[in-house]
Amino acid sequence: MKEKLESVKPVRPVAPYIGGKRALSKRLVEMIDCLPHSIYAEPFVGMGGVFFRRTARPRKEVINDINSEVVNLFRLLQRHYQQLLDVLKWQVCSRAEFERLVAVDPITLTDLERAARFLYLQRTVFGGKVVGQHFGISRTASSRFDMTKLVPILEEAHERLCGVDIERLPYDRLIERYDTPGTLFYLDPPYWGCTDDYGADVFSEADFVRLRDLLEAVEGRFIMSINDRPEIRKIFGRFAIEEV
Repeated sequence: MKEKLESVKPVRPVAPYIGGKRALSKRLVEMIDCLPHSIYAEPFVGMGGVFFRRTARPRKEVINDINSEVVNLFRLLQRHYQQLLDVLKWQVCSRAEFERLVAVDPITLTDLERAARFLYLQRTVFGGKVVGQHFGISRTASSRFDMTKLVPILEEAHERLCGVDIERLPYDRLIERYDTPGTLFYLDPPYWGCTDDYGADVFSEADFVRLRDLLEAVEGRFIMSINDRPEIRKIFGRFAIEEV
């Protein structure tokens, strides 16, 4: 018997992130929501550009990222939402504050301070970058960090994360742990030629082959978004590929 998906209100991701899927999310969500599944899992969730925009969910949802700052932010949003707001509420948007926070070693901070720092940087950085960060400016839009606009976004994300498992595992262990005949994986790994954009030693060209081998063996189903390169076509050529 197929499990019926529950309708859910799409919400906005709490911050930009490099490789975010704003332009593709509508098409991806339509594909995801029409596939029956009892577990939904994202091994490379980032800021949840697809996860948060979905309109239906199964009983079991899992999000995962190897970036400890991403995972810490989502866990604090899920479990200590009000305390996180208390840390954020006096924050102002300025280049000086951005540069001060970039220079801070997150290891020296509490989990709440780390989450607030990461959210501030991702809201104010140019291009949603996580390495080589620079303060982003706009000549037409208002401040990138405005609590009057941010609080409703955070509240929606907090409610949406209720009941979601938040993991920090290597992608291969996440896939192996949650693979079942009813699992649907959405994968958004680093793109070919851009593996260092997420930090050193996070993902390599050899990982594309490792990922292919894992996906060939899964009991469940998957959708993956990746850049259209000859190397990618060669590695993943045995799967159905749709150009976008």
